[in-house]
Amino acid sequence: QVQLVESGGGLVQPGGSLRLSCAASGFTFSNYNMNWYRQAPGKEREFVALIGDTGLVTNYLASVKGRATISRDNAKNTVYLQMNNLNTDDSAVYYCNTWVHGKLYWGQGTQVTVSS
Repeated sequence: QVQLVESGGGLVQPGGSLRLSCAASGFTFSNYNMNWYRQAPGKEREFVALIGDTGLVTNYLASVKGRATISRDNAKNTVYLQMNNLNTDDSAVYYCNTWVHGKLYWGQGTQVTVSS
């Protein structure tokens, strides 16, 4: 079955960087777009970044554009989110997701906390 497993979160100081990973299994990864979302306490889950199946197409939430880079390694069935110059507004649980055969799948999330 489809599985998505995020990792790479943690505690980072303002201005710092993190690289999040999402390892996928149970489907032909290279055929599907992948997304990152995040949810902060008391807020709705929001879109962060999208990458097309070949990696040529990307899209970002306006507030992370220029600070975030989404990428993928289709040989490793993994999608990444590099986040730089983090600020407290970036603190959230980060999730990856994908639509496979008409069903939306989510990972369990990885916590990112930006604090001094």
